[in-house]
Formats: sequence, C-alpha cells, structure tokens
Amino acid sequence: MPLTSTDWLVIIAYLLVNLLISIYYRRRAGGSTEEFFVSGRDVSWWLAGTSMVATTFAADTPLLVSGLVAKSGIAGNWIWWGLCVGGMLTVFFFARYWRRAEILTDVQFVEIRYSGRPAAFLRGFKAVYLGLFMNCFILGWVTQAMINIITVLLGPAIAQGRVWQISLAGHVFQYTLGDPHTTSLLICIFVLIPFTGIYTFIGGLWGVLVTDLFQFVLKMAMIIVLAWVAVSKIGGMQALQAHLQTVENNVRQTGVPAADPVAFLPDFHLGWTSDALWTLPLLTFFVYLCMQWWLAWYPGAEPGGGGYVAQRMFSARDEKNSLGATLWFNIAHYALRPWPWIITGLVAIAVYSPNGGINPSAAFAQNPEQGYVMVLRDYLPPALRGLMVAAFLAAFMSTVGTQLNWGCSYLVNDLYKRFFVRHSTEKHYVFISRIFTVLLVLVSGYTAMQLTSIKQGWDLVLNIGFGTGAVYILRWYWWRINAWSEISAMIAAAGVTFALHDVHFSGNGSLVYAKSALITGGITTVAWVVATYVTRPESEETLVAFYRRVLPTVYGWKHIAKLAPDLPEVRDVSSNAFNWVMGVILVYGCLFGIGKLVFQQWFWGVVLLVIAGIAGYLIFWDLSRRGWATLSGAEVAATPGQAHTD
Repeated sequence: MPLTSTDWLVIIAYLLVNLLISIYYRRRAGGSTEEFFVSGRDVSWWLAGTSMVATTFAADTPLLVSGLVAKSGIAGNWIWWGLCVGGMLTVFFFARYWRRAEILTDVQFVEIRYSGRPAAFLRGFKAVYLGLFMNCFILGWVTQAMINIITVLLGPAIAQGRVWQISLAGHVFQYTLGDPHTTSLLICIFVLIPFTGIYTFIGGLWGVLVTDLFQFVLKMAMIIVLAWVAVSKIGGMQALQAHLQTVENNVRQTGVPAADPVAFLPDFHLGWTSDALWTLPLLTFFVYLCMQWWLAWYPGAEPGGGGYVAQRMFSARDEKNSLGATLWFNIAHYALRPWPWIITGLVAIAVYSPNGGINPSAAFAQNPEQGYVMVLRDYLPPALRGLMVAAFLAAFMSTVGTQLNWGCSYLVNDLYKRFFVRHSTEKHYVFISRIFTVLLVLVSGYTAMQLTSIKQGWDLVLNIGFGTGAVYILRWYWWRINAWSEISAMIAAAGVTFALHDVHFSGNGSLVYAKSALITGGITTVAWVVATYVTRPESEETLVAFYRRVLPTVYGWKHIAKLAPDLPEVRDVSSNAFNWVMGVILVYGCLFGIGKLVFQQWFWGVVLLVIAGIAGYLIFWDLSRRGWATLSGAEVAATPGQAHTD
C-alpha cells in the first residue's frame, strides 16, 4: 500500500503529539514514584476509564476479532464477551476496595493481606512473573500483531522493488529493504517500541493517560470509518449479508457443517462438541460464559481486578471515581468498540473467502487474522491511509505504553525497592523506573519473534491462569484465604497447563481449550482449597490491620470485625449483587442492541437498548440511595458509627 507524502506528514504529526504530551508532564512525573506510577492519585473517572479502554484496544485486537469471526462467526467473540460478567463484578464489589487500599501496585496488596516469608516470596515472585515474563509476553504478541499489519501494508512494495522511497518536501529518501516480515520486525523493535518507551520514560502515567485519550479518539474514529467504507464499497449491509449467505451455501455444498456467521449466539442445535464452521461448541460457550470470568486470570479482566485496571483504580481521585472509571471501561470495552471490528471481519469473509468470496485469497485462508488489514489495504481511500496507519500506531503504542509503565511499577516497587534498596530517595526510584523501562523495551522485542499467532498468545495466557481466579475474589471476602492459597493455585494451574500441552484432545481449537480449561480449573481449585485448610491462617494482627484498611463486607470477617468494634460493619452484598446483575444487563443490552441496529433489525435493537437504559437507571438509583451520587465512597465509609446495610 503506497503512502504519499501527506500520509507521512500525518504519521509524523501523530508521533510528535504523543511526544509533546509526555514532555508536558515530564516535571510532574519525575517528582515521585507515586506521580510516575499512579499520577498522584488525582485522576478523574473519565480519563482513567478511557485509558483502560485504550490500553485494551491494542494493535492485535482488530486482527484477533477478524480471525475469530472468520473461524467461529460473530459468536466466536464470546471468548472475551463472557469476561464482562467478571468485569462488572470488579466494578461493584472491588473497585472501592482497591482505591481504599492506598497501594501503588496490586502485587503490593500481597503483603497487606498476608504476612511473613510466604507473603514476601509471593510478592517478589509475582513482581518478576507479571512485571517481566508475563508483561513481555503480552508485549510480544502485541508486537507480533503490528508486524503482521506492517507486512500486509508495506510488504508488496518491499517485495517488488526492495527499495523504499519517501517523497517529503521536495526531497526523495531511498532505502533498500530486505524480506518484508524481517523489515516489519525491525521497524517494530528499533523504531516503534523505543519511541513508545521514550514518551513513557519521560511522562510516566500522566503521559500515558493523556496520550491514551488522544489515541483512543483517533483509533475509534478510524475503525468506524473503515467499517463504513468497506460495507459501502461492496454495496451496503444487505449486499454484505447476501455475499455471506453465498459463502455459507458454498461451504455446506462441500460437506463441511457450517452455521450462520452473523448469529450472536452459538447454534444450539449442533450439540455440545460440534466443531462446525462459524459457531462455538456449546461446551466452549459454557466455559466462556459460566466459568472463565471467575476462574481464569487474564490481563485486563482479572477476577476482582488487577494489573493496569487496578493501577487506574489506584490513580483515581476517590472511590466514586474509581467505581465510575471501571464502569465506563466495561461499557466502552464490551458494548461500544466491537461492532466496527466485527463488521470489517465479516467483509473480509465476503471478499476473501476461497468459498465464493468476491476476491478469493489464499493468504486469507491461511491466516484469517490478516483479513482486517487486507480490507484496509484494498478498500480504504488513499486520502485516509495515513490516518489509518496512525490509528494502528495509536492502538499499538497505547498498549505498549501502559504495559511498560505497569510492568516497571512491579519491578521497582515490589522487587527493587522491597528487596534490594529499601531506603533511598524518590528521585532515585524514578531514575531506576526509567532504567527498567529500557530493559522491558529490549526483552519484549525478543519475545515478539517467538510467537506465530495472536490467538496462540491469548490461549496460553488464559490456560496458565485458569483456576486461580476464585482465590483472587475470595481473598477480599473470606479471612481464611492465606498466602499459600495463592501460591498453590498458581503452581497447580501452571503445572497442569504444561502437563496437558502434550495431551491431544479431539475437536477444533475452541473445543480443545474448553476441555483443557475444565481439567485445569478443577485440579487447581482442589489444590488451593486443600492448601488453604492444611496451612495456618494469617495472624489476627495482619487480618485486623487489613480489615481496618479496606473495611470489607462483614460476612466473611465476623470474628475479625469483633476485634475492631469501633468500625462500622458493612453489609452491602445484596446491593452490590443487584448492581452487578443490572450492569451485566446494561452492557449486553447495549452490545446486542447496537448489533441489531447495525444489521437493520430496528425493533429488537430499540427494545434491547431500552432494557439497557432501564438497567442503567436502576444502577444510578441504587447508588444514589446509598450516597454514591453525591459523596465519594471514602466519605461514606468513614462516617463514624454508621452501619452499612442492604
């Protein structure tokens, strides 16, 4: 895809804006680690929530969705749609607790909730595991996606002449290139990641938050434009559905079982273990919707919250802003973003499918994840290509920037400061934070070369954390959970995942995942429950200190609450559960209501959006009744002698 001098000016302007934002916040970010990692705990809900959404909108996300739609239809998106249930659990059960904890990282929570050597080991281990290994793994698969994007966009020009020419302000710059994939890899590792590292290095979390806002607006605008243009180019929505029907009929004529690719739910007539094209096996759907959200650890959707989502909660101005940020994130993440990706993924099937597509492509059949970029390459007008490339850069850089700052917070606060240099100056720790940022940039580039598929990364992360989620939820609500509960859950989940690596299950990839997840989750749950009861509970001193700091609901802490009689007893489980259910209805009502409108099913679209609106009003009514519409949660919780009841 040739880029004109105008395109390059747009791309350069985009990069300069990001750099200028980080320079603007340089002095503030350098004041302390609290400013560098949690923005001085002074961030409003809309900025914190938008930053969460921007981070999860990575360069790999449109490609992943395109691949899911190509293999499992719209219903394939339940692999991440199902996590909404856990996301809403975080909003109403945990967001206020995280903000109230007044910590710098979610790993630091370990030594507030637990004590002794097991807690210290767990904190140090998680700092390295999450901050270095898991963080670089995530950066690696995001980089792999960007490599695919650059390869598709610039590969033909590179392969034809192996000479790259840029005409800018009357000057012609020429560079001889090698293999397209290798060149794309070098661009990511030596240009894009270091540049992102620079503005993260300079501006800290303030720079990341504000650039996230700018980047989110740009990439949302461009994915909507691409979906609109692509559908228009093939004749409109009715023509798209007709082309998809043709492809579906051709597939069935070959004897391959296939479902409707535009169905929002799996085909329930195909059975629990069917691996038909464009549908999910019901067993997989059950795991996604009923188990994954509370059993599986996944970045951005940790049961109970964690990672960069928790980091944004820590940075919120107060508990009300923490809750509002997480609520806005879940609405935007699950309900507002998906449809432009999905529609473009459907266009890719209609155009590039070998089974009767408008322009059949062997490359699409081999790697359907690239279908999104192929639509961009073939259908977007030249005048918009520079903006679209900038949007992909925004998607890539917003995630990389967050991952660098988030991972660095673990390595500095929970490893270096905790175990190596405990009593130095804040300027020293900020300097070390910037050194670790450079380290993460280098390691993530190597990781990118080891992955062959974006979904491969998703599946491995989901599997290796399956079964640990229940511990992360219950540690807030049950005093008996101890450090060994978490340690045994992590060991069991990882051990079973690697043991099942050489076991061959029948069925397609989605079905294999469901079977392995059920086994991993079952064994891991038994392991941590047994470990909890055969090891000693945490000391009463530690538990009382945690109870005083966080003030969790009293039901799982009754005997600890008696040791702190001066504190109010919080009994808000039923109200939180009501808001949780309403929140799930709100998001799914918006998600499917918007989907129905996209496919011009006006009646059901309006009905679903009305239901979503009612659910949203009921949440506001309940929060207002409890004082959350006018006061921060900290003010409510701190009212002396007040008992919180349902």
